[in-house]
Amino acid sequence: MSTPPLAASGMAAGPFGGPQAQQAAREVNTASLCRIGQETVQDIVYRTMEIFQLLRNMQLPNGVTYHTGTYQDRLTKLQDHLRQLSVLFRKLRLVYDKCNENCGGMDPVPVEKLKQKNQQLKQIMDQLRNLIWDINAMLAMRN
Repeated sequence: MSTPPLAASGMAAGPFGGPQAQQAAREVNTASLCRIGQETVQDIVYRTMEIFQLLRNMQLPNGVTYHTGTYQDRLTKLQDHLRQLSVLFRKLRLVYDKCNENCGGMDPVPVEKLKQKNQQLKQIMDQLRNLIWDINAMLAMRN
């Protein structure tokens, strides 16, 4: 899964090449960062499952003759997965730090207040739906 870069370093600012345009090009929307973080967590889970699958299929060298080529291949694969997992964790840390930086001045909203706002929005949407349905019914009666 490829994800967009966190910062557009090395990109030209375009025809409006001022410092504000460069700053805007470097800033990333917090919602996009959260999506990148979610994809990174999914990648971490997938890689971890692959590592456990490799470990489950590996035989312990307990006196049994073991083909060294197969062992080396599996060991190399395992080391590669662990290296990629390390990179993914570093990426997740960067995303986490950037999100905290972007949301530093925000006060957390209590869950109950969010539920109340969601309920209000649902009521407004229901009222709008009913209004649109009534208007469509009146227009249908006219024709």
